[in-house]
Amino acid sequence: MKPVYFISDAHLGSRAIKHGRTQERRLVRFLDSIKEKAGAVYLLGDIFDFWHEYKLVVPKGFTRLLGKISELTDLGVEVHFFTGNHDIWAYDYLEKECGVVMHRKPVTVELGDKVFFLAHGDGLGDPDPKFKFLRWLFHNRVAQVLFAAVHPRWGVDLGLRWAEHSRLKHEAEDPPTYQGEDKEHLVLYAKDYLTSHPDVNYFVFGHRHIELDLMLSRTARVIILGDWITHFSYAVFDGEQLWMENYIEGETEP
Repeated sequence: MKPVYFISDAHLGSRAIKHGRTQERRLVRFLDSIKEKAGAVYLLGDIFDFWHEYKLVVPKGFTRLLGKISELTDLGVEVHFFTGNHDIWAYDYLEKECGVVMHRKPVTVELGDKVFFLAHGDGLGDPDPKFKFLRWLFHNRVAQVLFAAVHPRWGVDLGLRWAEHSRLKHEAEDPPTYQGEDKEHLVLYAKDYLTSHPDVNYFVFGHRHIELDLMLSRTARVIILGDWITHFSYAVFDGEQLWMENYIEGETEP
């Protein structure tokens, strides 16, 4: 089988990332480098720092990435787009215009002879009540309709400001670091899920902005993909083995 690639957490468009245009170009060059050999690409959430589709309007920018995704799908590469907690409000634009397969919930898929549990990771085992409430609010259909009534001039700006404030606050107060096997909520979630679904070989998540490759059992591993802000990390599955890489231009062979 052709290699399958997993990427998450680029947060393109973030006002808290000073090198945003360079960051987008690097991601596009990476996707360009794999377009002839990839069987599928899984974008596991928070590719955009804020994305909200109005009925006739989408956020400006991202033309390089959207064009490259469209090129991949035109070539027959499957591109799967998972909504994260920053780009929840992706509806049908990316599907219709770019040809991606949209996922709004975790999915289990078979690749080769391995079973993968794939998700962005938000809402899976996180005990924070504030985060749970905000996640419920952002997924609430009534709240979505009300927000869609706000003119994009103010709605998009509000979303970008909120995301910028959240990133700067979390980086200052609680920068992403591995909490340990007994505290990392995605690891705990995977362990619990594995007890009732022992056939899963790989749990692949984004969300936490850390790089992690941890054995859960003799046949199961959990992967947290890092990000495309500082790590420029991704995972590759060649049909037999799954491993993580960091994309360094001029040095990495994806």
